[in-house]
Amino acid sequence: MNNNGHSSATARDGTRLSYRVVNGSGDGRVVLVHSLAMDKTFWESTVAALEGYADALILDCRGHGASDKPAGPYTVELFADDVADLMDHVGWKSAVVAGASMGGCVALAFAANYPERVEALGLFDTTAWYGEEAPKAWAERADKALAEGMGALVGFQKTRWFSDDFREANPDVVEKAINVFLQNELPAYAATCAMLGNVDLRAHLPKFNFPCRVAVGTEDYATPPEMARYMAENIPGASLFIMEYVRHFTPLEVPSTIAGHLKELIEASASRARG
Repeated sequence: MNNNGHSSATARDGTRLSYRVVNGSGDGRVVLVHSLAMDKTFWESTVAALEGYADALILDCRGHGASDKPAGPYTVELFADDVADLMDHVGWKSAVVAGASMGGCVALAFAANYPERVEALGLFDTTAWYGEEAPKAWAERADKALAEGMGALVGFQKTRWFSDDFREANPDVVEKAINVFLQNELPAYAATCAMLGNVDLRAHLPKFNFPCRVAVGTEDYATPPEMARYMAENIPGASLFIMEYVRHFTPLEVPSTIAGHLKELIEASASRARG
């Protein structure tokens, strides 16, 4: 797979965004948005499985990875604007847009604000709304990080991210995710937590008019299957897949399965374009 390396572009408000375009020698184009406190490397295994199907645009969201970390507040609509600006920068008019967890919220916001640029939508391990108690719960997580550092959250996070069997069998994958997590800057992490606590994209779901795949693990208790089911039931024509024995980071735990869902979205969007 041809990889043209890490690049950067400037968003409309001057924020520098780090990204990569991975050339997969296929006809499709896929934009992939990572989970909270991760970075573009979150998608590497999934992208490798897309060779022959699609070029992939992967990015570090603002506040994450090698991108700038401006002061908050952040919103998922702001993150969606960043995706649009990156697509403009690389010359992509439209693409299959997908995200995991936080990235799924960003993909939903992008679909709401830029529907003409969405060929199909992939929503993995995510939700349109975290519930009535979300602002308080996310504020508590941010406050713990600010008071005690990112390391204080590692034990809590890694059991949510990965199933027990996967953690035991793949310590290298777990360690890499932890290392990315620990590199987060506290103010940006706290601003992103507040963003997720306030997100509510439910009103947009019935308006979507493109192929949509919703997928979640049976053991995901960060965004449990009932949240996925709500989205699938409210997005016209959406398909729902419940993946057995996996938790919240399915692109890391079962990347080939996630790539399979993306391939089907690429095929569905191509079929739709042909009429």
